[in-house]
Amino acid sequence: MRDAGFVGTRWLGVGLAAVLAVVTISLAVTGRLGLYINPDSTWFAVSMAVLVLIGAVASFALPLGAEADHGHDHGAVDDDGDDADHPGAAHGSEDHHHHPRHPAAVAATAVGGIAASGVVVLTLVLPPASLSAELAMSRDVGATPLFGGADTIQLASTGDTASFGVGEWATVFATATNPDAFDGDTVELTGFVTPGDDGAFDLTRLVITHCVIDAQPASLPVVSGTDAPDTGQWVSITGTVRSSSDGRLVVDAAAVEEIPEPEDPYEY
Repeated sequence: MRDAGFVGTRWLGVGLAAVLAVVTISLAVTGRLGLYINPDSTWFAVSMAVLVLIGAVASFALPLGAEADHGHDHGAVDDDGDDADHPGAAHGSEDHHHHPRHPAAVAATAVGGIAASGVVVLTLVLPPASLSAELAMSRDVGATPLFGGADTIQLASTGDTASFGVGEWATVFATATNPDAFDGDTVELTGFVTPGDDGAFDLTRLVITHCVIDAQPASLPVVSGTDAPDTGQWVSITGTVRSSSDGRLVVDAAAVEEIPEPEDPYEY
């Protein structure tokens, strides 16, 4: 029974960590780690995964249960710092280290272990996938998050917008104090379709800073002479930025082409 407990402890420690490390390295080798973290952080994630694997391998040098037995063989000491000679000292030490665990603690450990193991198993059996359009819409708080700072606004004001993605343009659309200055700018953008206002649709892209946990949607209103593609459909849009009569900026799409999801579905 004790051996089973030691095996469980080792699985919840180095076992789960080693599996996640292997998954991380595999995703990096196959070029799919970018579905979960910013590519700029790949070197750090892979380095940490390698260190975890080295530690996991080194842990096999320890006998099973060694971590639980650490310090259990030390006898009791008397006031002078010498080992006590009477039998009750060692017996008391043994009793001190083997108190029965509270049922609630055992249940919490079991539930946590099963949940953690389930998450790790799912990472092994489920194929890597990007975040969905439904999740992007659920994270839409009704206000456009600002993904760029002063540099983005400065570039936009000078017309140097050739490299802008949906995130940068969303910043411009949300902060432009002179919308007419951008009227007529041409754009070629890629994203997926989400519902818009007044019969239009939005071109949306998830922007992440570090990993998918902090992913936030950036959206641009699009007007087109054709019916809006289905929600979640990836499209490539060629068009022109227009300033509406109420001072809002929109993308007037000359062409909307449905495309497969790109290999790198996020902006950074």
